[in-house]
Amino acid sequence: MARALKVAIVDDEADMRQSISQWLALSGFDTETYDSADEALKHITADYEGIVVSDIKMPGMDGMAFLKRLMTMDSGLPVILITGHGDVPMAVEAMRVGAFDFLEKPFNPDRMTELAQRATSARRLTLDARALRRELADGSVLMKKLVGASPAMERLREDILDFGQADSHVLIDGETGTGKTLVAHALHAVGPRAARKFVTISCAAYGEDQLAARIFGPTEDCALPLVEDARGGTLCLEDIEELSHALQSRLLTLINEQGLPPETRIIAICNEHGQGKKLDDILRTDLFFRLGAMTILCPPLRARGEDILTLFNSAAADYADEYGCDAPQVSAQEAAELLQAPWPGNVRQLVNIAERAVLQSRRGTGSIASLLMADNEASGPAMTTEGKPLKDYVDDFERMLIDSTMRRHKGSIAAVMDELCLPRRTLNEKMAKYGLQRGDYV
Repeated sequence: MARALKVAIVDDEADMRQSISQWLALSGFDTETYDSADEALKHITADYEGIVVSDIKMPGMDGMAFLKRLMTMDSGLPVILITGHGDVPMAVEAMRVGAFDFLEKPFNPDRMTELAQRATSARRLTLDARALRRELADGSVLMKKLVGASPAMERLREDILDFGQADSHVLIDGETGTGKTLVAHALHAVGPRAARKFVTISCAAYGEDQLAARIFGPTEDCALPLVEDARGGTLCLEDIEELSHALQSRLLTLINEQGLPPETRIIAICNEHGQGKKLDDILRTDLFFRLGAMTILCPPLRARGEDILTLFNSAAADYADEYGCDAPQVSAQEAAELLQAPWPGNVRQLVNIAERAVLQSRRGTGSIASLLMADNEASGPAMTTEGKPLKDYVDDFERMLIDSTMRRHKGSIAAVMDELCLPRRTLNEKMAKYGLQRGDYV
């Protein structure tokens, strides 16, 4: 569920402070009150998880000075100012400085609630965007997002760590929904360019002339063309297969004649090249060899074995937490169906099914099998999984069952032993066999 954000109420008048706090608390907000700007500044820092409501007329540091201090510290912090009738020109000036909005006394409490709701929504978006930027700049965090213990995922992580340190351009290929954009971000984040810009564009999102202007310049809005904006960092070209032959030729010339700014790396992502076609059937041969000196193939989900159950359980647990309900319990039959499904939409499709399974479970209706059947009917014929020995299916299910039970009991060995009717030694042996660590669940 979305986290609750705070509302810091700053006013030197105790009655006003308490009345605003009580009203917003009744409206579902988590409030905290301060009798001066100086006191509030001891608790409000950059990335403060909330908004500020402050009076303008206060002894000591007034609301305008307080606003300027807050804007210097965090320009994305919403500040709602309360003003008397004669202070409206000052409030208008405050909006220019960066205030979110202002209320003139006497104000309608419902208007206060409406403004607080808008401000907290804006703050949540700002905080989420900052968290995402930090995440995309943190190689270790990104590598953890590449979940899975299958040989295919082990190879993928090794390739990212190896290629991330290199200077050559990289070509990322794979079916839709396999995480190619995440891999591109990880390649940038684990390498020497991590502190530089990661600039990305989808070649499928623009017409040829507009795409040429955005990549090579000149741009209509006087912004830097992307080859300059990414100088010294990474230029990521998604949907590279959509580049016309003319633009492919121009890109090749830029690379061959060293027109590309020094130390700039190109990561090209191919999202669709048709059944039976290869990348070198789509790209000019000479461009393919320049971009594909290092190629990463993101494995399809159906080739990742027990990762399917790990990913499903993890996604279902996250959605259950978000919707405030229990995650659905996966039966042995459902585990087998998940493992044998063709997954044409790969991880993206699995996450979507996990969310719908949680919603179904909350209502007490439906099954995972019905969701898989509906998805397969909607997507039409798809590749099927290869067969494997029964023992492998049993091992996959056993690992999934122990993993989900450990998650549910937050690492309590005694609770897991009791639920699964396993002696301590047997549980320890199975956890060691499947690489499960109690510390990951506590």
